[in-house]
Amino acid sequence: MPKIACVQSDVDFGNPEANTSRLIAQLSELSSAGVELVIFPECYLTGYCVSSVEAAREIAIPRTHTCLKTIQAETDRLNVLCVVGFAEFSNEQLLNTAVLFEPGQVPRFYEKTHLPELGFDKFVKKGESLPVFHTRIGIIGILICFDLRFPETVRELALQGADLIALPTNWPEGADVSADLVARVRALENKVFIATCNRVGNENGFKFIGRSKIINPMGVVLDEAQDTSKVLIAEIDFEESRNKRIVTKRGEYEITVFDARRPELYVEISKSN
Repeated sequence: MPKIACVQSDVDFGNPEANTSRLIAQLSELSSAGVELVIFPECYLTGYCVSSVEAAREIAIPRTHTCLKTIQAETDRLNVLCVVGFAEFSNEQLLNTAVLFEPGQVPRFYEKTHLPELGFDKFVKKGESLPVFHTRIGIIGILICFDLRFPETVRELALQGADLIALPTNWPEGADVSADLVARVRALENKVFIATCNRVGNENGFKFIGRSKIINPMGVVLDEAQDTSKVLIAEIDFEESRNKRIVTKRGEYEITVFDARRPELYVEISKSN
């Protein structure tokens, strides 16, 4: 069973080199402990809290940035997978991006698809797809922060076969329900592992609440944090998420999560605004 970790920590605003240095130190320590996948928060490499498009452009980095190349080299060397978020600048557009590094593979990227009116996201172009990524440990879906508020996002990834959904996030004060309840509900209603990785600390007037969690497909929290820096670790068995059958009492109380769906009744869900 793969062992995964979420690194809940503060971020050095506008200093990708310093953040990368801390990330690499964590990767080295955790890979030595047998962890196969390490998840870091949303916009971890760059910071998030800006109030103008000019400030957003100042912190954003391209996918070709030296820091991302350094992380790729280290994941190759340490033989560990990594998911980390950053503010991206690409083709004159700003994107809220998470990258999946896997040893021996080209980095794969997810662009945040649902945007709140907050911080860096106020100036960002929406992502246009909800992909899953086939890796050596299983099928990983990635969402970022506010994406979780929409039940369709997790359901889409689960229907594509995601074993685990990684959620780099920047939950500020006021997001307690998302951290404590919504993530657990999404795991339970899709019978899928969800690992939420929030940050802590203060940044340009915003305080972040932490409360990262690793949650199993029955909504049970395997490890969690409060509002201080912490590394969460859990061993997960992907067979739990691949088997959508729930047997409470054999022959009397059994359900299969997706087989009971009635897509023909959900007409309004797929309509555009």
